[in-house]
Amino acid sequence: MTDFNATRRAFHLPAGITYLDGNSLGPMPIGAEQRVAQMMVGEWSEMLITGWNRAGWYHQPRKVGDRVARLIGAGPGQVVMGDTLSIKVFQAVSAARVMRPDRRVILSDSGNFPSDLYVAQGLARAVGAELRVVAPEEVEANITDDLAVLMITEVDYRTGRRHDMKALTRKAHEHGVLTVWDLAHSAGAVDVDLLGADADFAVGCTYKYLNGGPGSPAFIWTNPRLADEAEPILQGWMGHAAPFAFDLEYHPAKGIERMRVGTPPVIAMTGLDAALDVWDGVDMADLRARSIELTEAFIHGVEATSPDLILNTPRDPAQRGSQVSFRHPQGYAIMQALIAEGVIGDFRAPDVLRFGFAPLYNDRDDVSQAVEVLGEILRKSSWDRPEFHQKSAVT
Repeated sequence: MTDFNATRRAFHLPAGITYLDGNSLGPMPIGAEQRVAQMMVGEWSEMLITGWNRAGWYHQPRKVGDRVARLIGAGPGQVVMGDTLSIKVFQAVSAARVMRPDRRVILSDSGNFPSDLYVAQGLARAVGAELRVVAPEEVEANITDDLAVLMITEVDYRTGRRHDMKALTRKAHEHGVLTVWDLAHSAGAVDVDLLGADADFAVGCTYKYLNGGPGSPAFIWTNPRLADEAEPILQGWMGHAAPFAFDLEYHPAKGIERMRVGTPPVIAMTGLDAALDVWDGVDMADLRARSIELTEAFIHGVEATSPDLILNTPRDPAQRGSQVSFRHPQGYAIMQALIAEGVIGDFRAPDVLRFGFAPLYNDRDDVSQAVEVLGEILRKSSWDRPEFHQKSAVT
């Protein structure tokens, strides 16, 4: 049984703050500060360039990747870390597209995160493919024989709606379509099972529910049955079969190693590695049960105290991730008022108040506090102040 009181104590949570924005940026694990400092003082400072061998920096992307693999239903040696999520999306989609040379359509949905769509748009223009975007609920009906790739974010960043990975992957395979799953709002939030779903590719970031810190590196997974066949368009030095042979012609490394691109961000990955320590005693079924408990309590509490808000998240917990969204015409100002009162969520255009629930550190007291403060703000219309209408660069 997972001890969520112990995992909560593993984080630095500022006094007086109810933090419900872990689906944007997780808080700092207490162990990360010391681990990064040790790396900088004991490794970078003293070892200099010899740290690539002596401290194991070169192999860090696979070592940390194995730790992420357990949380997403993947196996050892199947996940590699590095670069940004957009780069990993490009790698996965381009590799899948190459493996279906007679097909030219990439299917996604309008609930996908815009940057994934931007990447697919650019790739489609470059290779003469077509990006087809449909409503989230219309994805299954649009899986047809002309598709090369199905590119889906499992949990919708605005609504929290969760796609059925196993069912959509099964239908895609029936039509000869390869799947790319973005787990940005799934990894560390829900019980992902990539191997059980027989997905083809998956990518994700680590600064949300995995708490790796701002800009921490992304990950990529390739199903083992495809790992030695997949060849992404973006071919980097670290993905070469023998990087230090300095061969002028690219020859891909075996397996997931070919999905490496640039030099690993060692400092950031060290912080992520420390963050993953918190997961060592966590059972993913317990995590999912706790997530449902918290989101159910929040939905019921808000609907009872703030009737002017409209639920924007599936009511059935099986159909949502670990976040809850509500809509209101003055959503931005309301969220700024909440933040001013120490309850931190975020806003997504055009009118969505978004709250992420991270079972590692959120509890029922957080739910109660957020419900109470939100209800008070709406009752008193205290959101209607000039400073709360002034939009910042990051919302």
